[in-house]
Amino acid sequence: MQNTPNKRKVPSIMFQGTGSGVGKSLITAGFCRLLQQRGVRVAPFKSQNMALNAGVTADGLEMGRAQILQAEAACLAPDVRMNPILLKPQGQSRSQLVRLGRVTGTYSAREYYTLSSENLAIASAAYDSLSSEYDFMVLEGAGSPAEINLQGTDIVNMRMAQYAGSRVFVVGDIDRGGVFAWLKGTYDLVPDAARSLIHGFLINKFRGDVSLLQPGIEMFADLVPVPIQGVIPWLRLSLEEEDSQDLASDTDKGDASLRVGVVRLPHISNFSDFAPLKAMTQVRLTYLHHPAELAECDLIILPGSKHSLHDLDFLQRSGFATSLQALAGRVPIMGICGGLQMLGERLEDPHGVEGEPGAAEGLGLLPLTTVMGNGKTLRKGVWCGAGQWSGQMISGYEMHVGRTSVGSGVEQLSVDNLCLWDRRKRVFGTYLHGFFETTTNLAALGKLLHLPLQAVDYRIEKERQLDLLAKTLEEHCDIDAMLEGLL
Repeated sequence: MQNTPNKRKVPSIMFQGTGSGVGKSLITAGFCRLLQQRGVRVAPFKSQNMALNAGVTADGLEMGRAQILQAEAACLAPDVRMNPILLKPQGQSRSQLVRLGRVTGTYSAREYYTLSSENLAIASAAYDSLSSEYDFMVLEGAGSPAEINLQGTDIVNMRMAQYAGSRVFVVGDIDRGGVFAWLKGTYDLVPDAARSLIHGFLINKFRGDVSLLQPGIEMFADLVPVPIQGVIPWLRLSLEEEDSQDLASDTDKGDASLRVGVVRLPHISNFSDFAPLKAMTQVRLTYLHHPAELAECDLIILPGSKHSLHDLDFLQRSGFATSLQALAGRVPIMGICGGLQMLGERLEDPHGVEGEPGAAEGLGLLPLTTVMGNGKTLRKGVWCGAGQWSGQMISGYEMHVGRTSVGSGVEQLSVDNLCLWDRRKRVFGTYLHGFFETTTNLAALGKLLHLPLQAVDYRIEKERQLDLLAKTLEEHCDIDAMLEGLL
């Protein structure tokens, strides 16, 4: 770990994990909110994020949705310096590389690791620039620092912690089982030079009586000379999920009046679009794995995709395509971004932007033809409605590489063909992400589809949940010990 520390030692803590999906993104957000409530000028930072959930900043740059949420928790506008390196997997062991909000190319895993020194320099410069404007930084790691095959090219875990001079707290997910083994194994496998950076452990997603866990905590103290600083209870939150492996259907809403099904595509992306639906008490959101499940839905959604041609082939092979075509006109069908492209008549990727070059016939439910190009559309804003939505303001953000031409027989509901509607087939398509986040959009969509979509302002609900998360951390972690001498 030969990395020069940040010259200006802005106080910082960092949350790393025993693996992906243990909850470190939300804990980072919760600590940002907790510190902000204490009057601390705090900002989040994750040097490298591998995720298919991304958003667009006000200045038209791309960054991970987790860091956008963390910025919101700190009551800040999202800034790409908070996530200077973003990797977006697109199949065949290749990922799109986004540096400081802009796409710079597509690389295999082996090719990407040869760029580690270059990417670390970019991340370090972004950290220096960002931290100079704040009094405290909360950093997030990625995956696990114990992945010994990746330690030599690490730019997001211990090497970044050393550079920032951060106290590291390792998060383990007890809901997966074996949490003490995960914590000790992580401690034992980090490089010797990095072990002293670990100041504590957090056990996350605990259910039940914590006193039953106490004997294990005491025994763990005899094995590892670093304390467990908190046992965080399992919370039912609808905040944006970071990792596709954590996608879960609503299983505790049996009495919900509206059943919304999202087709679980192999390369599903921007599933953060559906967090507002999970926050609605009358909606039961289900990720669909089999065509037979479609018949149980009041609304079917084809989500975004990072590899639309591959996922279109999946729809054809799995039987989803035939079933969706048969249900058109009987059940409302909605396509978002890549889902919109697949609802069209033809999809072409002549230059292999998302993988191998190719073309395929779409589902034919909207009169669209989409051609993938090298340019990427990144826009966030409010657009004027058209047709039935004339006088309506529609908000969201665009983030796609396809250029779509629209034929006749479809109603344009907003400028720039961002929202399209086929009344006879009851098919609605949009290029806008974040569509369910505002009451205005929800009211318009509910009226269009004749569905009782509750007009919940997700921004207000998100604030409530961030406050709850901060309060929970305050109550169940030894915050004073974690921050001793830093504030």
